[in-house]
Amino acid sequence: MISVIRRNALQSAVGALLAVGLLVSVVTSGSFDTAGHEACSATTTSTITGGLTVPTTAHVGGCTTSTTTTTVAGATTTTTSPAGYGYGTTTTTSAGATTTRAGVTTTTTPSAAATGGYYLDAADGGIFAFGPQASFRGSTGNIRLNKPVVGMASDPDGLGYWLVASDGGVFAFDAPFFGSTGNIRLNQPIVGMAAAPNGLGYYLVASDGGVFAFGNGAVFRGSTGNIRLNQPMVGMAADPDGNGYWLFARDGGVFAFNARFAGSTGNIRLNQPMVGGAADRDGVGYFMVAADGGVFAFDANFAGSTGAIRLNQPMVGMATDPDRDGYWLVARDGGVFAFRATFHGSTGAIRLNQPMVGIAAAG
Repeated sequence: MISVIRRNALQSAVGALLAVGLLVSVVTSGSFDTAGHEACSATTTSTITGGLTVPTTAHVGGCTTSTTTTTVAGATTTTTSPAGYGYGTTTTTSAGATTTRAGVTTTTTPSAAATGGYYLDAADGGIFAFGPQASFRGSTGNIRLNKPVVGMASDPDGLGYWLVASDGGVFAFDAPFFGSTGNIRLNQPIVGMAAAPNGLGYYLVASDGGVFAFGNGAVFRGSTGNIRLNQPMVGMAADPDGNGYWLFARDGGVFAFNARFAGSTGNIRLNQPMVGGAADRDGVGYFMVAADGGVFAFDANFAGSTGAIRLNQPMVGMATDPDRDGYWLVARDGGVFAFRATFHGSTGAIRLNQPMVGIAAAG
């Protein structure tokens, strides 16, 4: 009778898990006693959707204490069966709860809060936020702009971001406004921006390498505004130590100002032109990305590229993941490619009003 009851209970449990799509397979091994209880060697292994494996070891009286740890949907459940208890029971409870029943103590601890995220910005100033730390704070998607948006930077404090247009107009959303070149006649259009690491300012860079620093935390260290370049600039990155910055040219030339020069592709024939760059999170080196998704790492850890993949649309920018040793690439259609970084979403399957022009990691 006991064996029948337990078999029916197991079938009911499996059926319930199958009904909600959680249980993919159940494999049971080991011996059973005459009462239908598992012997000391019995082990039940359940494989959960997403590749999660939940081991449960059951014991009969006189065996040593067993502990089962299960993680499902962000909660960790630990079940301890003391010696002498018939067989192990795993109970999933709400996050942070502790339950003791018939000698079995179950403690559920919530997993660490999810982190990370990024923003994608379109030419019309439309903003698309992905990830738990990327909060939408506003956009210029419904505003008629004098010039298109060409880049963005997130506020290092994580609360907001800035957009910059090709005329140097800056739009601040839940971030302090430090100034712009919107009312200045520029020699060449702005092509990108970077936030000062301390959040107290930002830099703008023009296609001729002219640099404009705004805010006490953004210290001007030099530019190529008076130098004849082989190819125009396509972007810049601030040195994480706060002392300088790098400028990136279309041919892969790198210009370091009060920042460590780690190399360039200025003398290499590229399959496709460079479209952007980003500082490695430790500040020692940097990356550059080409229109075909080829990634070039200089004193930085290469994590992968799309250089050998046929893309629907060319790449337009990249950003490093501050929480992991990787980076994201973004294409013109908003497709995001994550390399040793967490993928949070994209607009690759959405019809955009205007093409994407960049990506920024959430602060």
